[in-house]
Amino acid sequence: MGEARGSDSLLSEYEVAGKLLDESPKAEEMKSYLPDFYRGIREMEVLLGTEGLEMDSLYLAADDTLDQFFVGTSDWGLALWEEELGIPTDIAKPVEQRRSVINSKRRGVGKVSASLIKRVAEAYERGRVSVTVQPALRQLTVIFVDTAGYPPNLADLKAAVDEVVPAHLQVTYQFRYLMLSEVEQLTLARLEATTLDKFAWG
Repeated sequence: MGEARGSDSLLSEYEVAGKLLDESPKAEEMKSYLPDFYRGIREMEVLLGTEGLEMDSLYLAADDTLDQFFVGTSDWGLALWEEELGIPTDIAKPVEQRRSVINSKRRGVGKVSASLIKRVAEAYERGRVSVTVQPALRQLTVIFVDTAGYPPNLADLKAAVDEVVPAHLQVTYQFRYLMLSEVEQLTLARLEATTLDKFAWG
């Protein structure tokens, strides 16, 4: 009886290994390197299935670690970027907003100019941003060209701009709102999903 149970257990292991072999990209890759006479040998199926699973996990971990070296793909590594740049970590913020803060901080280095402020602002805003300077008024204006309404992370954007703008300059913001012609082209579903801040009367 004990021998029968052992045989059933081994058969079960083969079945599991076969499933792993079918689902594991690395197992299939390793199998392709072997001579044909190894194919169908149950011991090799077990070996390739289990080792393939471990190799899959290893490669996934390596790829995930590499992603942290780039702000655009980093997620759990954003805290390390923030620590390096002196940015308070707020895990309640969406990942995209945290990436914007980091990118803005990295771009905000150099001689203060309209182009520098534009680069800082565009780190937060996916659309185009224009910056005009009025020296006589000691003022500069950040204009959102593409985005209608307020950017979702406007407070972070303002904080980043204030950090690079000289104290004697006042910063104003000019927002764009949906035109009547644009509203008329919206479907009912999109119109219902559009927040009021994107309309001039909102």
